[in-house]
Amino acid sequence: MYELARKALKLVEEAGAEEAEIYYAANHSTGVNFKKDALENAKDRFSEGLGIRAIVNGAVGFASTNFAGELENTVKIAVAEARVRENDPDWVALPSNGKYPQVSGIFDKKVEALELEECIGYAVELVKGTKEIPGTLPTSGGFTRSKSRRLILNTNGIEIEEESTGVSGFVDVITVNGDTSTAYDFAVSRSLDIDFFALGKNASELALKSRGGIKIEQQKTDVIFHPFAFSDILEEALAPSIDADNVQKGRSGLIDKIGEEIAVPELCIYDDGLVEAGIDTSASDDEGVPSQHTTVIENGVLETYLYDNYTAGKAGVKSTGNGSRSSYTSSPGVGLRNFVIDHPQEDIIANTTSGVFVNTIIGAHTANSISGDFSVEARNAFTIKDGVLDKPVKSLMISGNVFELLKNITGAGFDVRKVGGIITPSIRVSGMSVIG
Repeated sequence: MYELARKALKLVEEAGAEEAEIYYAANHSTGVNFKKDALENAKDRFSEGLGIRAIVNGAVGFASTNFAGELENTVKIAVAEARVRENDPDWVALPSNGKYPQVSGIFDKKVEALELEECIGYAVELVKGTKEIPGTLPTSGGFTRSKSRRLILNTNGIEIEEESTGVSGFVDVITVNGDTSTAYDFAVSRSLDIDFFALGKNASELALKSRGGIKIEQQKTDVIFHPFAFSDILEEALAPSIDADNVQKGRSGLIDKIGEEIAVPELCIYDDGLVEAGIDTSASDDEGVPSQHTTVIENGVLETYLYDNYTAGKAGVKSTGNGSRSSYTSSPGVGLRNFVIDHPQEDIIANTTSGVFVNTIIGAHTANSISGDFSVEARNAFTIKDGVLDKPVKSLMISGNVFELLKNITGAGFDVRKVGGIITPSIRVSGMSVIG
């Protein structure tokens, strides 16, 4: 489709568009899934297609296709859509050609070369890990590897092509004797550096430790959020408020807060498309803007919002390289790029006299992204007593506000995890409201 993309760019120009962009994406993935301890399926999946943006008189049209025979018709649809739209006074221009940084660790030839039998073998390792400790049964899980290729062309000189790989594994387990408890573990990486056996074993250990949960009284206490739990809160409650599109539309709790102290002085948060082997690392964003390291919060102070090309033009600033697409079938919007949480680290559980440790949460998607309020159910939670995990908690609700949470962070662990595009350690927050 590379030549097809070039052809498409030429056709859009010939159709009368002042500016045009072609976004081509191809993906080959192999997924192996199991239920209980038996293999359920193993599938190869291929996807390939291109999206076309056409700009006519300051209006943007978009269309996409995965069929070469529909190219000319897709071009016509994109241009026609632009012609019937009203001029957008906030449209400036598509990105122009820039100097792209070198990135590393995003492509692994060993991942590319994996055969189906090897993929099945990694899934089997997950199951074997769950059986290392008797008393649990894997209910579901799987292994996935992918190889992706992306090409961005536009009439302002952008031309960038990139390949990447990825692997992931997840497993859910349940206890089989006595009190029922569940747990899960997962990991993602650009290369084959995941210990899949350990993932299965960790999930089983956590499920067993979570049996016999106690009830606790309603209280305000220290809560330590495991990276799985904290990343959910960040993604659902904080990220929408630093999205420049939400800020410009009045849907953010951080409007007019640039330069203000919104978190503890020890906290820094970066959005970094250049992290070595990061899940969202690439030489450019999904519009062809060079990736960069962006300081969002420095020493507790909000430094910037995150911008794609359109919102940056609207604000009269430079894009932070956060143009993101879910696939070639969608136009770009603002998205996170390796969202990194930086806080002085310590043996966080050992340094906590009393409180609660929470592995995972459910319900973060119900957070109010404007007010920052959230109420979530904690899973695989434990009381902390004199610096050690003490007893499992049967049921626990945690409520709070993400903007207050940022001001009440009192510690971070050494256990940094890549949870998708969010990179964070466990975080301790004081004064959280918990209800047993």
